[in-house]
Amino acid sequence: MASEFGKKLKISVFGESHGAAVGAYISGLPAGEHVDEAELYRFMERRAPGKNKLSTARTEADRPVFLSGVKDGIIEGTPICAVIYNSDQHSSDYSKLSDLPRPGHADLTAWLKWHGSADMRGGGHFSGRLTAPLCIAGGIAKQILARKGIFVGAHLASVGTASDKPFPLCPSPKLFEELAQKSFPVIDDSAGEEMQKQILAAREARDSVGGVIECAAVGLPAGLGEPMFDGVENRLAAAIFGIPGVKGLEFGSGFAGSERRGSENNDPITLSGDRFVTETNNAGGILGGITNGMPLTLRVAMKPTPSIAKEQNTVSLSRREPAKLEITGRHDPCIAHRAVPVVEAVTAAVILDMILECEY
Repeated sequence: MASEFGKKLKISVFGESHGAAVGAYISGLPAGEHVDEAELYRFMERRAPGKNKLSTARTEADRPVFLSGVKDGIIEGTPICAVIYNSDQHSSDYSKLSDLPRPGHADLTAWLKWHGSADMRGGGHFSGRLTAPLCIAGGIAKQILARKGIFVGAHLASVGTASDKPFPLCPSPKLFEELAQKSFPVIDDSAGEEMQKQILAAREARDSVGGVIECAAVGLPAGLGEPMFDGVENRLAAAIFGIPGVKGLEFGSGFAGSERRGSENNDPITLSGDRFVTETNNAGGILGGITNGMPLTLRVAMKPTPSIAKEQNTVSLSRREPAKLEITGRHDPCIAHRAVPVVEAVTAAVILDMILECEY
C-alpha cells in the first residue's frame, strides 16, 4: 500500500492516529526554495483540533519536525521527511471498536482487507489526523506557488442547510488572506454564525453534520494540463478524494450546469488587453483538461462525521451477530471547517506538481 500522489512532486503520508507520529515524505521540491516555518505553522494552525466546541477536544501542537531535506529554512533538493509527534491520544475510547465497526467509517473495510491487523485506534491510517502531514506538504507548495504569482484559497461554502456567499468571478489573494485569518472561514460572517449553530445543534443531538468547501486558484497560466486522462480535473480529483471524508467533487458549475442549456452554461469569450478571458466561469477555469487562464474553481463535499454518540446498528466481528453501538470519546461534530486548509493544501500540491513538470 502506498499513500502517495504526484509525478514530479511526490508526496507520501504515513502513520496512524494513535501511533507515535504521523508524517510526510516529500520528494521533487526544487532546491534553494525558502520555507517560512512561521507561515507554515500559521497555515497548519487553521486545521489543528481542540480550539472550541465546533471540533474535537483532542489537543495537538501540530508542529512539524523536519528530519531531512530542509536546513536553516532552505530546501536542500533531497527528499524531505517531516513528522508530527502525537501527544494526546485516548486509545481506551476505541477499545470496543475493534469488534464493533462504526457505520459510515472504514473500520469494516479495513477489517475485511487486513483481517484485524491494522491499528484502527482513532481511525488509524484512515483518520483525519493524516491530513496534518498533507498540510505540511501543501503549506510549502502554497509558499512556492505564491512566489510564482499563483495563489490558492478556500472557504466553507455550506454546512447542513446554511450557505455562504460564493467566490466572486475573480477572487483576489487579499480575499484568500482575509479568509485565512478568520476563526471560521466564511465570506459572510452572518452565514458563518448560522453554520456554527447547526454544528453545535448536531453536537447537542449527539450527531454530526456535513459541509461543502469551495476552493479557487488564481494566477494559473493558460495551457496547463493534458487532454483525456491526465487533465487538471483528473489529477486534482485523484488527490482530493484521498482526503478522509470527501464524498463529492465538482468543477465550475458542476452538477448545476447539467440542469442548464448550453446558451446558459457556455462562457462567452472576450479580450482583456491581449488576454483571452471569459465573461463567466462555469468551466471552472478548465476546458478539455487544460487551464484557460481563468480562476480554477472547485467544490468538495465532506460527509457528516461517522463517529457519533447516537446509538447505531452494527455487527460484532467476532460473534458474527447484530449489535448496538454508542460511540464515546472526542470527535468532531463537523469536519468540513477544519478541512478548508486541507483542500487548499492538496490543490496547491497538485498544481505545483504540474508546474514543475513543465519547468524541468
